[in-house]
Amino acid sequence: MTQKTLIGPFKQILTMKNLPAKGTIKDEALEIIENGAILIEDEKIHSLLTEEQFQTERKNYKKRRGDNIFFEITKDSILIPGFIDSHTHMCYAGSRADDYARRIAGESYLEIAKKGGGILSTVKCTREATNKELMQLLFERGLHHLKRGITTCEVKSGYGLDLENELKMLRVIKQAKESRYLIPDLVSTCLAAHVKPKEFESHEDYLDFIVKEILPKVMEEGLSKRVDIFIEEGAFDSEMSLKFLEQAKALGFEITVHADQFSTGGAKVAAKVGAISADHLEASQEEDIIAMKEGNVIATVLPGASMGLGVGYAPARKILDNGLCLVIASDWNPGSAPMGDLLIQAAVLGANQKLSIAETLSAITNRAALALNLNDRGELSEGKLADMLAFPCSKYQEIFYNQGILRPSLIWKQGTRII
Repeated sequence: MTQKTLIGPFKQILTMKNLPAKGTIKDEALEIIENGAILIEDEKIHSLLTEEQFQTERKNYKKRRGDNIFFEITKDSILIPGFIDSHTHMCYAGSRADDYARRIAGESYLEIAKKGGGILSTVKCTREATNKELMQLLFERGLHHLKRGITTCEVKSGYGLDLENELKMLRVIKQAKESRYLIPDLVSTCLAAHVKPKEFESHEDYLDFIVKEILPKVMEEGLSKRVDIFIEEGAFDSEMSLKFLEQAKALGFEITVHADQFSTGGAKVAAKVGAISADHLEASQEEDIIAMKEGNVIATVLPGASMGLGVGYAPARKILDNGLCLVIASDWNPGSAPMGDLLIQAAVLGANQKLSIAETLSAITNRAALALNLNDRGELSEGKLADMLAFPCSKYQEIFYNQGILRPSLIWKQGTRII
């Protein structure tokens, strides 16, 4: 027998339904149910109820017996879909606090990397960590994310950079995903092509190693369906990256790209190879945005990296005005984006780039689901997963008006109340 749970009344329910997948969104386009409720059946949304329908259903619940439950909301609350963070590096060991101190003292990200800091310092710590240690660290970060309202989260490898340790990271992510730990749903991405490890003399040899040795094992064990590469000075150039991504795509992987963080070129590669998304885009110019539009590439911006590095934000306003799908993700990582707070980052970026609240909220819910190729979440509608957040306020604008300080008072993951 299935269990139904009636939850309400909410001052407002923002469904995020019937919104365009690309381009600008006015706040007036938001579907809002006033003083309504939601009916959950097992893990999914059964139906959304208007105020009148809720009053009738509540009376019926009082007459019924059995497993049906009524959860009454006694304070003003706004219900929205759970947040989706489509770009993180949350599986790692060690700290880069020393790198941060050097950056704010004047050294650049690339200068620090050339002197032995940066990504390779995290690689050393992650290689030394045991599976159990990595699992515990990922669980702690995942729980922290869930309490902030992130119900689905992408996690990359990329701090192993050899067969043994890339597989170790991806196995830990898979084990965490399949466990009963109190963390978001996890979507894994193989980022073995993060930077070249010291063991290889040439970048081409290392990418060839990934294609021939790492990716077949990843596919064989079902560790990830997605492949990423860092296209940038100090990592991999556009020409070799395009060849690598075409090979990964031929193996059956979906493609995403670290693009245009410090210099351009990556976004155009993403467009040529048919990537789902190009992520970062701080350096993107008009021609890069046009290329992504023509290639139907989702533009994922990472304000946490801009905050961590003290550089300008990606041109989110221009991206939307050119008709692209904009997604905002945290880039939670030990180097450039250690904060990992998606709501704060989205609120600050929205103010900086003059995004409507609808555009900002869509970028971390329904449009973020598109960046992970997920069609069962990101909005509150019949048949979708019951991943939901309730904020303690009387109108939805207050969520972003408070710049991320206002936190969810109630969180449901697949129909189960977490907080």
